[in-house]
Amino acid sequence: MGAGVHAARNIVKTLLVLGGLVAGLTALGWWLGGLGLASVFLVVALLMAATIHWYGPRVLLASLGARELMLAEAPQLHTTAERMAVAAGVARPKLFLVDESHPRAFSVGRGAGDISIALSRGLLSMAPPAELEGILAHELAHARRRDVTVQTTVVLLAVWLIEASRIGGWLQRALLFVLAPVAASLVQITLSPKRELAADREAARICDSPHGLADALVRIDQIMELVEFRGASPATEPLYLVSPFGDDRLAAMFSTHPPLAERVQRLRELDPGWRERLRAA
Repeated sequence: MGAGVHAARNIVKTLLVLGGLVAGLTALGWWLGGLGLASVFLVVALLMAATIHWYGPRVLLASLGARELMLAEAPQLHTTAERMAVAAGVARPKLFLVDESHPRAFSVGRGAGDISIALSRGLLSMAPPAELEGILAHELAHARRRDVTVQTTVVLLAVWLIEASRIGGWLQRALLFVLAPVAASLVQITLSPKRELAADREAARICDSPHGLADALVRIDQIMELVEFRGASPATEPLYLVSPFGDDRLAAMFSTHPPLAERVQRLRELDPGWRERLRAA
């Protein structure tokens, strides 16, 4: 499937999710109080949908502790990101920094013309230039294919559902038992693991090599075993390049990543002669 067709499908998915939110809340208002309350719920739902669309990326970045990375702080990284964006055919991304040692990367946005990529300080300190290129290319591929459009919308809704259980007081566990499967089902229905494999392939094309990203995936997996993850909402799992949640059972409900070994193998297979060239070197 071409990137254009995939992008169109993701736009349709996003519209359906937001439309479902508006229709569901309006129907709830009708059931609770007839036309008058349904009208109130409709206005609230429309405001929520508008907030998700326009401010969803900012909300997620703030909730995950990311701040914008200024050009003067990392000029080389900004230059690399701009070069990768030109190769990917998307707008130059805004770069954000997560000030923690755990190696993670994620992207949010509204599409090819609006993408923000967040990188942790630990990732920037451990990844060589070729691996950073692969990571940036992967996230830009998500923008080109409009994966970020539906990911940002769905993940924010899932986070809100999980957080809604916290207002339950002594009913919190019961609410979480009900709301978590609903949020996880929304994620699983709309976000296919194939999008990660497709973004990996696209990143290899952008970089003219699959090995930078493959090496980055291996390195991140190794370092994650040594560095503690401070935690975030498990519903954010689909955003990350590699899931940082380990064996967390709640996060596993939201997992949309193929096995890491499979991703690395598929990337290596894009350049089947790499082992022979490595031996010859």
